[in-house]
Amino acid sequence: MTCVCSGILFADIACWPISHVPSEGELIPTEKIELNLGGCAANVAMDLARLGVDVTLSGCVGDDALSDFIRRAVSVPKIDITQIQRSAGRCPGTAMHINVQEQDRRFICTTGANDDYIFNDELFQLIEGTKSEPKVFYLGGFFMLRALETERTVQFLKTARKNGWTTVLDVVLYGNRPYWDTVKPLLPHTDIFLPNEHEGEKITGERNPYDQAKKFLDAGVGAAIITQGDAGTLYCSAKEQFRAGVYPTNYVSGSGSGDAFDAGLIAALLAGNDHKTAVCWGSALGASCVREVSTTGGVFNRAELLEFLDKHELGFTAVSNRK
Repeated sequence: MTCVCSGILFADIACWPISHVPSEGELIPTEKIELNLGGCAANVAMDLARLGVDVTLSGCVGDDALSDFIRRAVSVPKIDITQIQRSAGRCPGTAMHINVQEQDRRFICTTGANDDYIFNDELFQLIEGTKSEPKVFYLGGFFMLRALETERTVQFLKTARKNGWTTVLDVVLYGNRPYWDTVKPLLPHTDIFLPNEHEGEKITGERNPYDQAKKFLDAGVGAAIITQGDAGTLYCSAKEQFRAGVYPTNYVSGSGSGDAFDAGLIAALLAGNDHKTAVCWGSALGASCVREVSTTGGVFNRAELLEFLDKHELGFTAVSNRK
């Protein structure tokens, strides 16, 4: 089993939760300020490696010290970094995470070298030449990858599916633009689409997650899985629809939790599980992630994940209407 994780790579500078957002000129103390790895592709790759999955990581960094930090951080067993591209004169994607007690995260960021990431000929050759199965191709952070907003990306996903890859797509909203027109060409070639409900609303213009999922399915997605924070997860495909609850956890920060969900889901699929079981794995790994500020530091390893799943059940309810 193998996975190619492609997409955004980031250096994250994050504070531990503060009491409130400082006013102009105000200095607020925090317990720690950390430099960590971030970005959908990097986070998912690290989480999958922790679960024992072989991963090829593909993205783009610059040529400065933060770019070198990213490459060092992902140079761990189970991750092949030979598909990471370099962009001269660029900084990498860099984000500041402002965590406030009992509030959602705030971010300040630059996309940096992520703007230059492309599906090059070497990646096409990797996709066409990998014979082992099962295999998943994951694209994370779409909308922050301007050079991928081309017909070549559509052709790449077509090629991946033709060669037996399950295609998984996640997004990060960036700017204010017509998201639907940008992502729609990719959807017929996407087996699993993984937005959260806020992203789904911005993309589709629909407030109800069920209506968002229906629009994605009508556009050709195999399955739409819409995460809703404390409200759980909505799953919709042509074969089944259900809502999943949430697992208990000790919340510190939500950074990386969506990526951990993606990694858990992918690992379950690679292990031969059905989609409902994959949602359980994703939900459990996401719950483990939020226990720390860093995007990957609190994530379960495989033994911890299986033990947690053995001790906890995730509630499911059928979806038969738009409620």
